[in-house]
Amino acid sequence: MTVEGRGRSQGRAVLEDPLTEAVIGAAIAVHRVVGPVMLESVYEACLRHELDKRGLGFETQVTLPVTYDGVRLNAHYRIDLVVAGELVVELKCVEKVLPVHRAQLITYLRLGGFRRGLLINFNEARLVDGVTRVVG
Repeated sequence: MTVEGRGRSQGRAVLEDPLTEAVIGAAIAVHRVVGPVMLESVYEACLRHELDKRGLGFETQVTLPVTYDGVRLNAHYRIDLVVAGELVVELKCVEKVLPVHRAQLITYLRLGGFRRGLLINFNEARLVDGVTRVVG
């Protein structure tokens, strides 16, 4: 699993991925209008609208079951967005992205069998500084 830094990464597979770039573009459009420091739920609603306008299919609040000791428990993880059935998008509005936020995204990728994800922190002056790409 490769975790790329803030802003534009140097990983060509991620940079040249049209789906990832389309989602980042939609998030930037939201950020330009709404700005930083709103609730994550506001950003999610606005981003859903932008993705829909752009014709990008997505699911929201996707649940991943938790299995422990071979038993499926009555517990689950909840992914903010899965775009086109393949890109996990986790939204934040925090002062600083912490390692635990990246670990959360990596867990979603691993448990859901996804190959790539975006962690987007809307609490940045420039949204591009709040984007973390993860490729598995």
